[in-house]
Amino acid sequence: MLSDKLKQAIRQAYKAIGENLTHFNPRKQQTLLIAEIAKTLAGEYSKDRKIITIEAGTGTGKSLAYSLGAIPLALARDKKVCISTATVALQEQLVDKDLPFLKKYAGLNFDFTLAKGRQRYVCRQKLTLAVTTGSGNEPAQAGFTFAEKPDAKDIRTLNKMHKALLDGSWLGDIDSWETHLPQHIWHQVQSDKHSCLKNLSEHTHCPFHKARETMDQAHVLVVNHSLLLADLELGGGKILSPPEDTFYIIDEAHHLPKVTRDFSSASITLKGSIEWLTKLRDTGDKMAKLIKSKNAISPALKLGDDCQDLLVEMQKVLNFIEANANVYFLENESSAQNNNFTKNSKNDEQVYRFENGIIPQTLKNWAEDLQSLSKKSLSHLNKLYNGLIEAVKDGDTQMYVAEPLLAEAGFMLQRLENLQSLWFMYAKSDSDKGAPMARWLEKITLKRQDYLLSASPIEVGFTLENMLWSQCEGAVLCSATLRALNSFDHFRFQVGLKNNDGSQYQQVDSPFDYQNNSQLVIAKMDNEASAPEFTDEVIAKLPKYLKQGNASLVLFSSYWQMNKVALALREDHKLEIMVQGELSRQQIIALHKKRCDDNKESIIFGTQSFSEGLDLPGDYLNNLIITKLPFSVPTSPVEQAQAEYVTAKGGNPFMTLSVPDTSKKLVQACGRLLRNEMDEGVITLLDKRVVTKRYGKQLLDSLPPFSRVFEK
Repeated sequence: MLSDKLKQAIRQAYKAIGENLTHFNPRKQQTLLIAEIAKTLAGEYSKDRKIITIEAGTGTGKSLAYSLGAIPLALARDKKVCISTATVALQEQLVDKDLPFLKKYAGLNFDFTLAKGRQRYVCRQKLTLAVTTGSGNEPAQAGFTFAEKPDAKDIRTLNKMHKALLDGSWLGDIDSWETHLPQHIWHQVQSDKHSCLKNLSEHTHCPFHKARETMDQAHVLVVNHSLLLADLELGGGKILSPPEDTFYIIDEAHHLPKVTRDFSSASITLKGSIEWLTKLRDTGDKMAKLIKSKNAISPALKLGDDCQDLLVEMQKVLNFIEANANVYFLENESSAQNNNFTKNSKNDEQVYRFENGIIPQTLKNWAEDLQSLSKKSLSHLNKLYNGLIEAVKDGDTQMYVAEPLLAEAGFMLQRLENLQSLWFMYAKSDSDKGAPMARWLEKITLKRQDYLLSASPIEVGFTLENMLWSQCEGAVLCSATLRALNSFDHFRFQVGLKNNDGSQYQQVDSPFDYQNNSQLVIAKMDNEASAPEFTDEVIAKLPKYLKQGNASLVLFSSYWQMNKVALALREDHKLEIMVQGELSRQQIIALHKKRCDDNKESIIFGTQSFSEGLDLPGDYLNNLIITKLPFSVPTSPVEQAQAEYVTAKGGNPFMTLSVPDTSKKLVQACGRLLRNEMDEGVITLLDKRVVTKRYGKQLLDSLPPFSRVFEK
């Protein structure tokens, strides 16, 4: 229960914020959210299930609401607050603006920090080795640091990074480096869990470990969804604070299901894996020699034997895949399906999905053996790895000799973990009660031909329940778009929550005056959006709609259509248009704002990625045009497997998956127009399906209450 003292502290904090925030207007929606969040986390609704899901429209002030609803309670109960977001922009807003303001004026004494994954930081030792190796002054063993020889420009960059790290002008994270760092350079010097170890004295001053100390002292951690999931997969509390001591705020929560699914997937290349496996035995032998202990002989020998068995089994899989793939390419589709292959619908991409996740029994048998062998190899290599660390600590082995080998073993451990994960998912027997795994392979032909094997869960609700909801002290899930077709059901199923488990749900409308400040125009179009003539009709009619405002954003469903329309309007109407892909997103926004500030007409053409996270308040956007309803074709193997599973259960994938997904995307796209209470503008929808299809009314009714105009 919330004590009277705590309630008073929250009220005083909110009042103090209002007195110091320019143009602050107390909003009943915001005060409702603060109260509901605080009561939920305090256990007033359920002592066992302190979880609330909130859809809060644009302008409700979500970040202030969840901060004031959670932080005072966390401080009073000695808990931490972990705010997880999907975008860097929101992280920066929280760390650079919202939380400093709250700390300064709300009378709350708390510390906060932005927590990043280990791989966002440089490894001090790796960077030192890279600099000395690049200069050609170190022993030959250090040369492993580089996967490919650095050129003169790379060496200059590394030296500059090293100097900045030593003199303290750089904190050691990739995000604070002054220029873009090439991936082939960063991968060689980034921190990783295997080769950057705090128990070695040389690593105690590494940027990551220094950042971890800051994290340990902070009351509020700001992270991204991927780092949150990385910690939870390790059992929780390994990178971030323990779940049982943490209130989680999942902002931009509509991204959580997909991020969780991607995080839970695994992929390997067959020929590539065979190549590094052939080197693994040598890695073990070299480590055993450096350890100089009889205890290292047995794991090294066992690693060699298991590596040989792994190579034999992997070669069997490669031969099997090549034989079946050739049959598929040369003969008809039925031949492939007899082997449990299903072709992906993507144009010419050579992707094959195992129908219903069922792989041939022969492959399943090999997968079981490979999973067991890779697990044993992991155990052997870990013993050697830990033995070498002990040898360094005991002074039996010199650090400069062991360091490159530890890095090499670190790479191998990561690859073995991924290998074991992939084969585990291929060997696993799917339950009849749940969705099967999506399992597929892809023929890749870059520098050489190879095969990429992949697996991913279709549904991840049970994963989130096991790792997060059942373990945490409390959680708040929020976004401007969580409901689909005015219901939480779709999102609730995706993230593993239930309606009757004690979890709370709250929908709060935006305070914006949609009726008077905005207009939704349903254009009269002759052609369906799927018709070949539709693009030409868009080209003919778009100039008229562009005249509705001087700051326009036109959203397309495909790059092909966007570029064709842009080319025609530039040639026939001499329009100046900024097109996504021709310039960076940042450049387009900067140029657009400058044109608007100079009272010039400005037009942006963008695709789906411009319909979310784009903030153009006031005069920067008053004319939004959506050419097509944002339906996405299930082209990825996971999406296809999900649709297949829904069909197998007697459902309709289009109505069950596509329409709810489109509803959320359409709300997101329309949310670009009004960003502040004084904003005004027009939204024009050029897709007649909202009036000709039976689901059209559902889509329109899920939008904010814009004033509607149906052209005749």
